[in-house]
Amino acid sequence: MFQTCNEHLELGRQAAARSAYPVAAKEFAAAAKVCPNTAQILISLGQMQFLSGDALAAERTLSSLNTTEAHYALGRIYYEQSRYPEAVAQLQRVVALESDNYRAHDNLGLCYDALQRDTEALRHFLRALDLVKDAHPEYDWVYANLAEFFLKRDQDEKAFQLAAEAAKRNNGSARNFYLAGRALVKLDRDETSLRWLNQAVELDPQYAEAHFQLGQAYKRLGRTNESKKHMETFRQLKVLSKSKSGPQPRL
Repeated sequence: MFQTCNEHLELGRQAAARSAYPVAAKEFAAAAKVCPNTAQILISLGQMQFLSGDALAAERTLSSLNTTEAHYALGRIYYEQSRYPEAVAQLQRVVALESDNYRAHDNLGLCYDALQRDTEALRHFLRALDLVKDAHPEYDWVYANLAEFFLKRDQDEKAFQLAAEAAKRNNGSARNFYLAGRALVKLDRDETSLRWLNQAVELDPQYAEAHFQLGQAYKRLGRTNESKKHMETFRQLKVLSKSKSGPQPRL
């Protein structure tokens, strides 16, 4: 049965929403053959190809385009593959064309962090913060990413403030609450950390690291039974994680 451009696109979106990535890739590929404007469709196709496990096809698809959206998508894929210099090159092309692209600045921060180039990482994180502070109140990623950056450098009070802001912006993210709770544990504010960490595991009961931090906090507070419960959950989740792939990357 012949299907129209819009029908292929809708089937692709529905498949992507239920994580049926090979089906989504097939529908977007079909759409690209019959739709008049293909650039955005090819970006979606490349992303679905990557999530389907065909990284080479994704790279070929995205490399065929010369748009900021394609460079950003390819930069994200290179980041997920730990190809950090290549990711930087793509994301730098984005900010050269769109200096206010906060997502690209945020992801450049992640790349430079991975490359241990702290000065550049901080510069791009702070640029992203400046861009989203008032203009994009829904964007929480850079606050969480910078919180994690500071946690790794034992700047825990800064990390807590940033993670708390991330949780305020997006109270459905378990990661935001986990980062705030972890910062409080490092600051020896165990009692206060419990609210944040318990919210993290309520949002995502499979969040192994949040259970671990809860176990540590409860142990220091002398609440042995609760500590044992969370440490056992942590161990079980880590065993399970070895038998299945991790979460899908953010593209």
